[in-house]
Amino acid sequence: MIGALLVGVNYAKGLAMALDVPLIPVHHIRGHIAANYIAFPELEPPFLCLIVSGGNSLIADVRNYTDISIIGRSLDDAAGECFDKAARVLGLGYPGGPVLDKLAQSGDDLHFDLPHPVIEGFPYDMSFSGLKTAVVNIVHNAEQKGEALDTASLAASFTRTVSEILVPRVMSAAAEFGRDKVVIAGGVAANSRIRLDFEKTAREAGFQLFVPPLNLCGDNAAMIGCQGYYEYKAGFSAGMDLDAYATISCQGDGSPDNL
Repeated sequence: MIGALLVGVNYAKGLAMALDVPLIPVHHIRGHIAANYIAFPELEPPFLCLIVSGGNSLIADVRNYTDISIIGRSLDDAAGECFDKAARVLGLGYPGGPVLDKLAQSGDDLHFDLPHPVIEGFPYDMSFSGLKTAVVNIVHNAEQKGEALDTASLAASFTRTVSEILVPRVMSAAAEFGRDKVVIAGGVAANSRIRLDFEKTAREAGFQLFVPPLNLCGDNAAMIGCQGYYEYKAGFSAGMDLDAYATISCQGDGSPDNL
């Protein structure tokens, strides 16, 4: 990954020099949030945002376009990573999200009772490693006993559990932080069950919900360009010593809770 990032950053440096324009660094997670600005031009901060992808599961308070505070995160696996690992143990290939989503639609989502970890004292933090392990154990136990496994119901139960981990935390955070707009971003936002559960819960709670179309849920150049515009407007730019980072926790004042 870092090699591809370095190629991209160096190419951007070359373009900036050749065209005599500013070099604007963009945090990947900020880009995912910005996908919603493309889909919904009327959307403006402040709002509460869930970013769920293969590498991240974060709940963020978006105060303005470049002032973003992380208030909850996964302490181990990301939700998307958990989808991929569950799909792999079921022999469904990679990436796991789309195929698990399709399989789940023909299953009984109450057939398997899967864990819902709670982080004492940190109500908005999440954990998915226990859920992943539970799925692995169910599959391996069935294989060892030579029993047929209802994979559609396991996929449905798994997806329901992920949704039950995400939705209440996000809605509770929105209420606590006084945000009447809830935004979802990242590849896992494409999951049909999670989208439906957020729509239902937001409607019942009286929140406005913004979820990008499927073509803007995954990584894309448009979201980075969009956020780049807001970084430029805020006066953020970089010199030719800009480096690429596969993981970076913060920008701005250096606090790990500021994105």
